[in-house]
Amino acid sequence: MPEQYVARSPADLPGPEEVSALSGLEYMRAILEGRMAGAPIAGVMDFYLHSVEEGRVAFRGRPAFEHLNPMGGVHGGWYGTLLDSALGCAVATTLPKGRVYTTLEYKVNITRALKPGTLIEAEARVTHAGRTTGVAEGWLRGVEEGKLYATGSTTCIIMGA
Repeated sequence: MPEQYVARSPADLPGPEEVSALSGLEYMRAILEGRMAGAPIAGVMDFYLHSVEEGRVAFRGRPAFEHLNPMGGVHGGWYGTLLDSALGCAVATTLPKGRVYTTLEYKVNITRALKPGTLIEAEARVTHAGRTTGVAEGWLRGVEEGKLYATGSTTCIIMGA
């Protein structure tokens, strides 16, 4: 299986025709299997797609020095970016061909401070997959010690491609 990669230029991203020809689950599996580029933000924030199934997605990543706030803690945006990615992509796995989503709103609750270098899993599960909206909940946990670092939820709007 090819190694996953992230888009490094607009040319690496699939066009609307490519996206609409796949179901959301097929699209997410293509990223997981290295057949299509992942989002450029994954390279900047140092995370990758770990697992995909219908209604569930997990990403893994490690915050680094570049992800710290001015006080030396992992920036809340790092937590939020991982959760927003997992939550939205979980909703994406429920979409039929010709449908896309975007986040309407998301909420993050940080429960403890993360140390740089800690391997984290952001897992999300869909709780509602309707015709025009999708809802998911998720959490960030340490892979090695199992500690809960944050929880989150989202509502996504579902549209035609």
